[in-house]
Amino acid sequence: MFKLFYFPASCSLASHIALEEAGAEFEAIKVDFYTNEQRKAEYMTINPKGRVPALVTDEGILTENPAILSYIAMRFPEAKLAPLDDPFKLAKLQSFNAYLSSTVQVAHAHGLRGPRWADQQSSYDDMRQRVSGNMAECFQLIEDELLQGPWVMGETFSIADAYLFTFTSWLEGDGVDASQFDKVSQHMAAMLQRPCVQRAMAREQKQ
Repeated sequence: MFKLFYFPASCSLASHIALEEAGAEFEAIKVDFYTNEQRKAEYMTINPKGRVPALVTDEGILTENPAILSYIAMRFPEAKLAPLDDPFKLAKLQSFNAYLSSTVQVAHAHGLRGPRWADQQSSYDDMRQRVSGNMAECFQLIEDELLQGPWVMGETFSIADAYLFTFTSWLEGDGVDASQFDKVSQHMAAMLQRPCVQRAMAREQKQ
């Protein structure tokens, strides 16, 4: 059985949703960021990066959402969470997930994780002021160019949808009105109707 280490409503929600959608048997284990549990020795032996998600498998431990999501899609091919038989479409999916990981998450993190990049309070303040604008710019690109609709890859649900949903859920807290993005808003509404999303969110809210 897999073990998923997560923090509620963080980026690990994407992997949590994917495991639910795949029908995987897994244990979800909360890492309490409020007590800095992610930096304590016990968790650092699982993920030396001190972050979530981390997925414990029979073969070893995986970290980073793009890797975990890809693993879930390949480990459970019957769930059809990625176009595994089409190299080009698979690369497009991976390109989308890489954009979320390398650009959108960083834009969001500048509002909360300023000490990763600077030492002065004035720098933190400057970064926070840029978050809403940067996130809006990222989602305008997603709206105009990347989200095919109704799902990221078109007519078929994939791991990319779990990942996009996670970031869309952060927009309000980042000072961005998601309603200005029609396709993104429709995607969010459709995701909230999926049982896999409901189960993952209910578990995270309960623990």
